[in-house]
Amino acid sequence: MKIQTFKWILWPLGLLVALAACKEKPEIVEVVRSIKTLTVKAQDTEKVLKFSGKVAAVDSSGLSFEVGGQVKFVEVDIGNPVKKGQVLAVLDPEPYQLDLDSVTAELAKARGNVTKTEKEYERQQRIFEEGAGAQRFVEVAEYEYKAARSAVDFQLARLDLARRNLRKTKLISPYDGTIAWRAVEPNEEVAAGQKIFEIDAVGKMQVELAIPETSVDLINVGEPVAITYPTLPGETDPARITEIGSAAVKAGAFPAKVELIDPNEKVKPGMTAEANFVIKNEDRQPGYLVPFQALLPGTEPNRGFAFVYDPATSTVKKTPVRARGTKQKKAVVDEGLKEGDIVAVAGVSFLADGMKVKLLQKDAK
Repeated sequence: MKIQTFKWILWPLGLLVALAACKEKPEIVEVVRSIKTLTVKAQDTEKVLKFSGKVAAVDSSGLSFEVGGQVKFVEVDIGNPVKKGQVLAVLDPEPYQLDLDSVTAELAKARGNVTKTEKEYERQQRIFEEGAGAQRFVEVAEYEYKAARSAVDFQLARLDLARRNLRKTKLISPYDGTIAWRAVEPNEEVAAGQKIFEIDAVGKMQVELAIPETSVDLINVGEPVAITYPTLPGETDPARITEIGSAAVKAGAFPAKVELIDPNEKVKPGMTAEANFVIKNEDRQPGYLVPFQALLPGTEPNRGFAFVYDPATSTVKKTPVRARGTKQKKAVVDEGLKEGDIVAVAGVSFLADGMKVKLLQKDAK
């Protein structure tokens, strides 16, 4: 009886403990929302346009013989430095020497004929003055004398040409430079005007560019340019625009030249270069570019709200803003934000002023 009575006493006590436990409040777990953000930045006041080109000497010439013939000697090769007046190649001079000798002989013959016709002319004049000759004989003698003198003048011109042609069998460097290209070997037959060398002058260098038609109006002669080189990392040379073509030559691109002001000694003609043009951003509007999805609409036109994140408290503040226009598919906010503000850019309709959040990522595009 005692055991049974003890069980009946414990059972109500256990029930009371269970009921008391059920009346305790459950623990509430705070949920912290993760948000994407964007750090507000000032609009660029300048933009950089980059165009690839090739380094070339400012003074560069294709060289050729002014007369044709067989090449006898080639004195230089690609990469050789040369001096002004140096002989680069020589044609076989024999045909031109023979021509000179022939013209010299013809000149001597013409001069002899002048002497002969002059004497005959003087004789006919004397006979006519003595009354024994006829006027027509004097006129014929005078004509032949003048013709002989003209023949001498003609042979003198031929002599000058023959001497010049003989001199032109030697191809001479027009200035100090370097042989950049060669297309001739000894014993080859070349024609007058056929390009056989290209020479780059020592000194000034430039970068030859092709500027797209969409950018050519943004660039002006005389403006500064920064030149970089893919093969010379970290090297930058100052330059200036010297020429811009007035007509597109290929694929809507305009030819342009940029002269290097003080080129690095490592820079050589033929190297690839990149011209960096700094252009003032004329389209810039006052304000900051913010994605449309970062803004909650307000009750007034162009007015709304952005949620600015506070790193000190890990909360967001509902901030009134004003947007004036759009650019690059973004709103231009000119009131309510400042540079450096961290703005929520996604899910803003689920945010509230003072709400605690955590950053999903440092910055969103």
